[in-house]
Amino acid sequence: MCHFEFLRRHAALFLLVAIAPAVAVLESALAAREASAASVASSDAQAVSFSEAYLGDQVNIDAGKALWQKQCRHCHGRSSYPGKAPKLKPSRYTADFIYDRVTYGFRKMPAWENVYSQEERMAVVAFVLSEQFSP
Repeated sequence: MCHFEFLRRHAALFLLVAIAPAVAVLESALAAREASAASVASSDAQAVSFSEAYLGDQVNIDAGKALWQKQCRHCHGRSSYPGKAPKLKPSRYTADFIYDRVTYGFRKMPAWENVYSQEERMAVVAFVLSEQFSP
């Protein structure tokens, strides 16, 4: 049997031997990432609570509005309909629901957890739920 024929017959075995260590490393990294994300998510979720006082505080609403205008309106703003993102209906949402979507994303919406601080994400919630909100 020639060298080429040997390689052709045993290609799957060679690939398996070559790929197996990489797959093991990726599986290990994925498991570590999932464990870390679960830990962060649970600690973050426990730390967040929205009181009426917080949601009604003008400082929080103004901070959320500034962030909204800087980032969120590009997809959720009036000039982006129809198209990029669903039209928001704040009267249907709870503060926790909005915070979860802003933090972890949903479908095509990216997660902002690693971009904005917890305080900034909470401020966006305060703005979206405020009387001043208008996409």
